[in-house]
Amino acid sequence: MNWASKTVRSIMERTPKLYENGYDSKWSYDYGVILKGFALMWKMTGESKYFRFIREQMDHFIGEDGSIKGYRQDEYNIDHINNGKLLFLLYKETGLEKYRKAADLLRGQLATHPRTSEGAFWHKQVYPYQIWLDGLYMGAPFYLEYLLTFEGGNGLEDVTKQFILCEKHTRDPETGLLYHAWDEKKVQPWCDPATGLSPNFWGRSMGWFVMALADTLELLPKEHRDYNELVRIFRDALTALRNYQDQASGVWYQVINLGGRKGNYLEASASSMIVYALAKGIRLGVLGQEAWRSTVDKAFEGLITEFVLETKEGWVNLNKNCQVAGLGGSDRRDGTFAYYISEPIITNDFKGVGAFIQACAEYEGLQ
Repeated sequence: MNWASKTVRSIMERTPKLYENGYDSKWSYDYGVILKGFALMWKMTGESKYFRFIREQMDHFIGEDGSIKGYRQDEYNIDHINNGKLLFLLYKETGLEKYRKAADLLRGQLATHPRTSEGAFWHKQVYPYQIWLDGLYMGAPFYLEYLLTFEGGNGLEDVTKQFILCEKHTRDPETGLLYHAWDEKKVQPWCDPATGLSPNFWGRSMGWFVMALADTLELLPKEHRDYNELVRIFRDALTALRNYQDQASGVWYQVINLGGRKGNYLEASASSMIVYALAKGIRLGVLGQEAWRSTVDKAFEGLITEFVLETKEGWVNLNKNCQVAGLGGSDRRDGTFAYYISEPIITNDFKGVGAFIQACAEYEGLQ
């Protein structure tokens, strides 16, 4: 657990309270990405400090009555579901009702969350009739675990349907890659008026998608009618990504298929997410060792070589993270190549570091 444990130690020493740095009341999905890394470390090592860290961060937001600071159900923002994935672990380990009630609150959002005509969740109320790849990671694994934990495993096809509809509408038949987003109404300024698709393949959006599938396949009963279809979608997406793995570095570009284009860059968060999905896919047995091992070995080596620098304190710095990228909104994000490469590139972005911990823990667990 060399890089995984070094990185969690760096976080605990550098940012012992994730919610500080001006985010005091912001229930931000980034926390959930980091804390899922801590949960994986706790599961793999049994070291209680990791569980304590998760609990301390979550308790800043979760009230004794199960309320969540900074969360509004009627915003209908799928991103706000993500941190809820930690509530199952906290409830199971402590038995405290506040965690169950908080999970119920988030489940309540999904019960009335607006959907496309076929039943896919909108990304947010402010982004109507839109499926974004990011949203699959934010909502689907939480929804699945809630149904399995508290609702007797009923209605699982509502979760699997999210992936099936997303792939149906966003997959490019030529490359096998998935476009960042799709607008059912075909009216957004960023979309193709004929297809409703955004114009590019953004690295992190595909990273979110394959992470979401890895996490869903871990929980979904193998006998479920859609299990094999989700395995196919997962393998197809990773096969397409493998075709665009940079041969020199082993990692992936910010705009996946345009590696040679001026301004494009190798991006840490997407590469970490893809490594996580590859390593976890091998562990779960849905990707064969023989077919995939050399791919993940090369990618992991690239993660360390390309993105990681250690400070004199022995802290891990993860460089070359796209800070944020989306579509539409007040800042008119248009989904062009120029847009994706114009967003700030930062060090130690929570989404990137969280995905990096998860990637390292899964990969090092394979050794």
